[in-house]
Amino acid sequence: MPLSLAKMRRQYTLDGLDEAQAPDDPMVLFGLWMQQARDTESPPVEANSMALATVDEQGQPHCRVLLLKGFGPDGFVFFGNYDSLKGQDLAVNPRAAMTFFWPGLERQVRIEGPVHKLAPALSDAYFESRSVASRLGAWASPQSQPLADRAVLETLLTQTEQRFAGQSVPRPAHWGGYCLRPERLEFWQGRADRLHDRLDYRLQDGAWQRTRLAP
Repeated sequence: MPLSLAKMRRQYTLDGLDEAQAPDDPMVLFGLWMQQARDTESPPVEANSMALATVDEQGQPHCRVLLLKGFGPDGFVFFGNYDSLKGQDLAVNPRAAMTFFWPGLERQVRIEGPVHKLAPALSDAYFESRSVASRLGAWASPQSQPLADRAVLETLLTQTEQRFAGQSVPRPAHWGGYCLRPERLEFWQGRADRLHDRLDYRLQDGAWQRTRLAP
């Protein structure tokens, strides 16, 4: 029997998002929502998981799920392989969009803006916080490149383990951090009967302007 998706829906029941209770700074609201997601979402949901969209030189968009590793006044931080398809996209078109979805809270946040690489020292510090196995994997995997089979990857890992046996594993030059500096954030709160709340923040002349959008 064919799988039917047309009638798959849920009724949202939690409290709405009121402008009177929303801060003027969207980073404050994001921090509040992220903390609430960390406190309430249950595994396998990771509160810091996000969909990251980039665009290649042909104008083709690409989207994948990553983990946010930090945020603050400067923007939103994530890490990866600079030579991957994601890295290639950002090299030719250094703008991106990210979306967080927290189903338990019936919320999502959309963020858009330019992206730049982190300073090497910041990438080094994060890389050193990762497990040795993860550091070895960053060296071993030619991310986004074709592989004949799984055995090729395992051979590359074995060779990398032998290369760094008995010594510290430094950050490879092709791996590091990015920071998305937000120019737009949209906060979405599910409401009954699809009449959702949407608050849209846009950076204009150095100040955030907030607008309610129709669902």
